[in-house]
Amino acid sequence: MTKRRVIGIGETVLDILFKEDQPQKAVPGGSTFNSIVSLGRAGVPCAMVTEAGGDHIGDIICQYLQDNGVSSDYVCRHERVKSHISLAFLNENNDAQYIFYKDHASVSLDGELPTITKDDVVLFGSFFAINPAIRPVVGGLLRSAREAGAWLYYDVNFRKNHIADLQDVLANVEENMRLADVVRGSVEDFLYLYNLTNADAIQEHVSRFCNTLILTDGADPIRVYTPDGCKTFPVYPVETVSTVGAGDNFNAGYIYAMMQGCDSLAARVEMAQYWSQDVCRQMGNNISDAVVAAIKGGCDGAHLRHT
Repeated sequence: MTKRRVIGIGETVLDILFKEDQPQKAVPGGSTFNSIVSLGRAGVPCAMVTEAGGDHIGDIICQYLQDNGVSSDYVCRHERVKSHISLAFLNENNDAQYIFYKDHASVSLDGELPTITKDDVVLFGSFFAINPAIRPVVGGLLRSAREAGAWLYYDVNFRKNHIADLQDVLANVEENMRLADVVRGSVEDFLYLYNLTNADAIQEHVSRFCNTLILTDGADPIRVYTPDGCKTFPVYPVETVSTVGAGDNFNAGYIYAMMQGCDSLAARVEMAQYWSQDVCRQMGNNISDAVVAAIKGGCDGAHLRHT
């Protein structure tokens, strides 16, 4: 499948990572943002549709995109709005508990939007993709992408703190799944959305909207449901420094492999896991310089995982 660029639609934050309650690193982030930056670092033409404040943090976010090969032409800046901040507190297993400082009601997308064509990939997800405040714009852009014949990847990423909003956003979640070529979600996502934890029951529900589901469940095997059935893939053990960005880079690695012409599902999941685990080995949200160099040197996921 030949695609020329990836367009990300999602929120941006400044992630401040803590270990033992002490700040360790501050880096621009956001679920789709993390994916797009890693793809840009790997040499994939990318653009990010998002919003940011007119403050210094907004400047950092835009510069970070540009420094990593991602177009910031569609970052909607709001001069009187503060950019969002996320505090990520890493526990003894280096998993993160988050505190977000942002006002979803203040989010707006009133800037320039890309013209999406059949040659594009669209990656979208999290609350940004279902937020009622911007749904008219985001939903319209996604529908236009579907009509144009673009390839859409939806990362559900529904967090527990949004359960109170579920009644207002569930229809948007389900429209997103209907528009997508691939839905990626965790068992935890579907617990919060539908009170489902059984993988086959989740797939049966999602299949009403999309026939390809990538279902993750922590250290348990990855299940990929397609019209040809279900395939499972083991999760490779990794010694983590931080799990922030792990799922985001799984998405990015999967898309990268697809854009490189990998028709094999196993090869796509292999690359997805490699990107994800590389991020887990560092205090950051994106693939490392070493991985970028290896990828640009032509290494495949299977080789990279063992180096």
